[in-house]
Amino acid sequence: MSNKNFGFGTQIRKSPYFDSTVKWGATGFSVYNHMYIPRDFGSPEQNFWNLIEKSILCDVAVERQVEITGPDAYKFTQLLTPRDLSKLSIGQCKYVLIVNNDGGILNDPVLLRLAENHFWLSLADSDVLLWAQGVAINSGLDVKISEPDVSPLQLQGPTSKEIMVKLFGEDIRDLKYYWLREYKLDGIPLIVSRTGWSSELGYEIYLRDGSKGNELYEKIMEAGKEHGIQPGHTSSIRRIEGGMLSYHADADIHTNPFELGFDRLVNLDTDIEFIGKEALKKIKQEGIKRKQVGLIIDCDPLSGPNTTFWPIEKNGKKIGKVTSAVYSPRLKKNIALAMIDINYSELGNQLKVQTLEGKYSATIVEKPFYDPKKKIASS
Repeated sequence: MSNKNFGFGTQIRKSPYFDSTVKWGATGFSVYNHMYIPRDFGSPEQNFWNLIEKSILCDVAVERQVEITGPDAYKFTQLLTPRDLSKLSIGQCKYVLIVNNDGGILNDPVLLRLAENHFWLSLADSDVLLWAQGVAINSGLDVKISEPDVSPLQLQGPTSKEIMVKLFGEDIRDLKYYWLREYKLDGIPLIVSRTGWSSELGYEIYLRDGSKGNELYEKIMEAGKEHGIQPGHTSSIRRIEGGMLSYHADADIHTNPFELGFDRLVNLDTDIEFIGKEALKKIKQEGIKRKQVGLIIDCDPLSGPNTTFWPIEKNGKKIGKVTSAVYSPRLKKNIALAMIDINYSELGNQLKVQTLEGKYSATIVEKPFYDPKKKIASS
């Protein structure tokens, strides 16, 4: 396939794995963190089955890292998030929220602690590098904020552990969920973590030398051949089943952590200092006005994920919007995440959703829709 079909320019960056993803059949790209991300390797449904039955390799170099170093790196990193980091060990990762002074969510990255004063924020789709550099100027703290030459791949799915053993040896088996290790693979410098955006067993492989991208991609595909590996992309079906957020869709700068049920990521009753603390205290005290819920939409299988926010009504009154919706071939249901008026948010409530095809009934259900205790990913 020729690249000229894509109309690529220089103002949007290509990933170090770009040539390999095209070679392995990427047929569509979108833009995320000012980079091209392969979003299409054929049928999204087949990609989903590949993920949950064997393994897929996803180019997620778009998850850019914000690197925080310097004598005050720990203190500064804590300033950025309401989650208490006092028990974050070296070699450990945590899912965190970055909030602004009003308590609005700016990003929901995975935080990696590589050393005493060395942190990476592995970003969702927003410019936290600029935010962190701006905060640093006025913080009075001695820190350096930069974007390192680091580009992650995700190897996700039930056979991913065996592929990792083949690449890195037996000791990778005891890498715990949400922990990281440093590796060299034939001289290629890497950080490997037991994390991923799939709700399946999986790993993220952070390449620390962009010139080795295609070489690394090919090595993993070769090692995974006997374990059924396929090139793929992050699965909307699986992440919605798992109730995982997509920033800009399910959350944005106008969303606060409590609306998403993320109380566990906000530590208000300790003496840690972080941006937005007073605002979040006030929001908690006054109570939220809307809430994220799970929905089952009662109509024929959706042809793909929603590309606009679908209005939700109760008795003819607009009470919210569907933020992410997709048909799950495993559950044989149309599942959705929605943000609605808290007065209508109880389980079992019947609502109406206006899709592009028509208006349909929907029922509020528990989320995540599948494996609610995250046993698969943490096993």
